Amino acid sequence: QVQLVESGGGSVQAGGSLRLSCSVFGYTYSPDCMGWFRQAPGKEREGVAAIESAGRTTYADSVKGRFTISQDNAKNTLYLQMNSLKPEDTAMYYCAARWRRRPTTLVPLEYNYWGQGTQVTVSS
Repeated sequence: QVQLVESGGGSVQAGGSLRLSCSVFGYTYSPDCMGWFRQAPGKEREGVAAIESAGRTTYADSVKGRFTISQDNAKNTLYLQMNSLKPEDTAMYYCAARWRRRPTTLVPLEYNYWGQGTQVTVSS
């Protein structure tokens, strides 16, 4: 049974930084792709960043240059370093994983395993 557990959310002022972590349990071979997604109240869930098994990364335009996705395979952990945070980054952040090839990396429907989410709040 695959499980994803996020941590590292919190409250920060605009311009600050946070690092999210996602620990993955219960798998026997590495996922094809892992990603971070977020959902603000009243909005649809959107892709933030993704990293494929070969190491290629993808970012949403809104976070390019500010967020960095990485993974530590030895620790089975996915990270999202978030710098220069803005109030519009406020949302529940989720990590997700998939074990099947799909044409895109930032579409929520293409992932089949999700964590429970961690809240990020950025005040102005």
